[in-house]
Amino acid sequence: MTSIYLIRHAEAEGNLYRIAQGQDNSNLTNRGWRQVRALEKRFSDIHIDAVYASDLYRTCATASAIYKAKDLPLHRCPSLREICVGRWEQRTWGDIYREDPVQMGYFNRQPDKWHVEGAETPGQVLERVLKAIRTIAAENEGRIVAVFSHGYAIRLVLAYLQGYPLERLGETPTGDNTAVSLLEAEGDTLRVVFRDDNSHLKTPEFLTGEKVRKRANGLEPGLWFQPLRLPEQAGFLRELLSPEWGAAFDADRLLADTARRETLVGYLEEEPVGVVQFGPEPGWISLLCIREDCRKRGFGAQLIGQAVQHTRPLGGGRLMTALAEGSAVHSFFADYGFQPAGTLEDGRTCLEKDIRFLPEFLGETDT
Repeated sequence: MTSIYLIRHAEAEGNLYRIAQGQDNSNLTNRGWRQVRALEKRFSDIHIDAVYASDLYRTCATASAIYKAKDLPLHRCPSLREICVGRWEQRTWGDIYREDPVQMGYFNRQPDKWHVEGAETPGQVLERVLKAIRTIAAENEGRIVAVFSHGYAIRLVLAYLQGYPLERLGETPTGDNTAVSLLEAEGDTLRVVFRDDNSHLKTPEFLTGEKVRKRANGLEPGLWFQPLRLPEQAGFLRELLSPEWGAAFDADRLLADTARRETLVGYLEEEPVGVVQFGPEPGWISLLCIREDCRKRGFGAQLIGQAVQHTRPLGGGRLMTALAEGSAVHSFFADYGFQPAGTLEDGRTCLEKDIRFLPEFLGETDT
């Protein structure tokens, strides 16, 4: 008999920023790395003989909790990847929901009816992941292995093994990031011992570092974005700059810069709730602001996500912004990983966030 710990990756950018990750690479968040450390502690006294992961960055990085801690090689297996969502990849869930709420509903609750151009079918994903797990089990007879995969793929596998057909997937849970399930394999037979356990994220040590800020869950749609329209939205921009946030940004300069800098408005359904502006250097955020009645709902993180998507194609490896000394906005940026990086000539504090991928988790596939 082979024991298989089936583990979901840690919180990644797509989870936090509400962007469909699919089979594109996505970095881990600060919270994700905290989850990795919690996972390492959970498995510190559990013997593991081998570690497998999909070849995507977020699973390889999460697998470091076990393979690096136990000095084991990492076997990268493309068949363990998340579902390819075709033309949905790298779009915000808010944009997807606005375009096709019916298909988005099918994706989460009735995957037998789901179809998107360029995507895999859930049935294809289930077939390839089950085959990969059975192959891993056969290659490790009598051993204990850790297998790292993705939320949707794992949910499909567990539902199948527990007797749920695709049309009833909506009745099954989605495990949290780094949730652990245990399978036992004998021949081609797989049995679920337990599923979606996240007890390592409920320890006082982990919870002490948790922030109060709300985070979106599952497939909550979130925001969609389009460029700021002037002059009709000039008033909306000025209204965003309340005394609290306005001290951090120069309203007149921002309005003047909209003609030459990309400025995006985030919408919840059809209501504008926030703005993010980029420039002049790759990664520079000259404005990030949320409507006062829409704050503390996870939308600010989605604006940061747009900055990440804007910066990486330009070759940038960091996000930057500058805030006035004593600005209340410092705590917001600090919560999302921005660190002080010196003082500008005008006295403002420069904050930076590293968004680079670590090369060690971008290695070659070997399985």
